[in-house]
Amino acid sequence: MDAQIEIRQRPVGRLDDLSRTSLMSGETPLEEMRNMAARLGPARLFVKRDDLTGLAFGGNKVRQLEFYIGEAEAKGADTILITGAVQSNFVRLAAASARMKGMDCHIQLEERVPKNDPIYRNSGNVLIDKILGATLHTYPDGEDEAGADANLGEMARGLKAQGKRPYVIHLSPGHAPLGALGYVDAARELLAQCAAAGIELTEVVLASGSGHTHGGMLFGLRALGHDALVTGVCVRRDVSQQVGRISRRCEEIAELLEMENPVNSERDVVLTDAFLAPGYGQLNDDVIAAMKLAAETEGLITDPVYTAKAVCGLIERAKQAEDGNAIVFIHTGGTPAIFGYERDLGAALDAAS
Repeated sequence: MDAQIEIRQRPVGRLDDLSRTSLMSGETPLEEMRNMAARLGPARLFVKRDDLTGLAFGGNKVRQLEFYIGEAEAKGADTILITGAVQSNFVRLAAASARMKGMDCHIQLEERVPKNDPIYRNSGNVLIDKILGATLHTYPDGEDEAGADANLGEMARGLKAQGKRPYVIHLSPGHAPLGALGYVDAARELLAQCAAAGIELTEVVLASGSGHTHGGMLFGLRALGHDALVTGVCVRRDVSQQVGRISRRCEEIAELLEMENPVNSERDVVLTDAFLAPGYGQLNDDVIAAMKLAAETEGLITDPVYTAKAVCGLIERAKQAEDGNAIVFIHTGGTPAIFGYERDLGAALDAAS
């Protein structure tokens, strides 16, 4: 059997038995970044284009939502509830997924970023949420995951009383991380693409926030017997907090898939918070430089919240790499958020030019 076909068909616990729906337009491309590599050092650099997942400007959340919406359909839901930051990509894609499947969507926007800029509050993802016809709610605390999820529960009870059949997508720890399964599966896809192209994968670099993408990719690679380093770039919490979060995610994935956890937390959970300051959703000089480098070398547009900070990590890792290393950057999307940061980005880019 062809190696790439064998990888695609390789089982990972009960992954292929769980409820799932189709939201993606197909596999996302794996592209070599020769121009960026020429700037940074001897390693071969690649980008996995999960910004091209095809639904409502795309992004990594589409993979995750295939499992959440799949379970919602299996339970007969007619309304999706989700919480996130004002410029959340997840809530935008949850609304799009719900509409694609004939459901309503209630979005709760949390105050995670200290910005009163009307552009931030009305453009970018927020504008798309409104175009999709989602019902918008607010939650005053941006650092209270349990409280935000609990408030969704209250909203769900109110909708049930009205005769609706709500399904809540929980983001806080302690709930089954169905979204992470999208990236367990993405690990199979990535390894199959590497096998087809003759790429000996050395490292994966990606943004590390909720832990679904990071934990899922790490778990998937290890479950498939691959030892590539997975470097998570912190975008919301520092390393001391994020290490435990990723470790717990991997334990939850193992429980969900009814298999032994292949991840050794002490060895496998690798993170950097060197580019996090001054905090979630806030710019710094490294982020601006990374956005310009990705755009000017490869025509890649990255956002200041997730992907540009991850590119910062990619730059650091590429400069430290050895000749012949193959590093894959997971481009998780986030493009619409750029327009919510128009004022800050415009000023910073003008100053940098």
